[in-house]
Amino acid sequence: MNKIIILNGPNLNLLGEREKNQYGNFTLKDVENKCNEFAIKNDITLTMFQSNIEGELVNIIQDSRSKFSGIIINAAGYTHTSVSIFDALSIVKIPIIELHITNIYNREDFRHKSLISKVASGIICGFGVKGYIMSIDAMKDILNK
Repeated sequence: MNKIIILNGPNLNLLGEREKNQYGNFTLKDVENKCNEFAIKNDITLTMFQSNIEGELVNIIQDSRSKFSGIIINAAGYTHTSVSIFDALSIVKIPIIELHITNIYNREDFRHKSLISKVASGIICGFGVKGYIMSIDAMKDILNK
């Protein structure tokens, strides 16, 4: 069975409340429920984790190298700033998909630079919360090759 972890970075715990014009009305719990439904239908063991704390995300990434087959990460603001998350992702030798709800290239200039992209197998952005399901499906394909 494929074991995938989805990591969510800062402020994603406020989905459904923040900037609804960009992020929609779905809460993180709604996203988790949709992802779990999809995972069950596709014989995937899924773990989801969210933190506003960079070091917690780094610890989970480090632990993931021996516990999971793949990582999907929506690092949110840390995408553009965290060398520590980049370094941790560089250490794991499992597939990584970078995920963003919005199209980071249609936003502020500072969001156009991703430190994570260099270590990711692929990037999904701009499809709203549907990107989570797209990411799980893409990871399933990567793992089944």
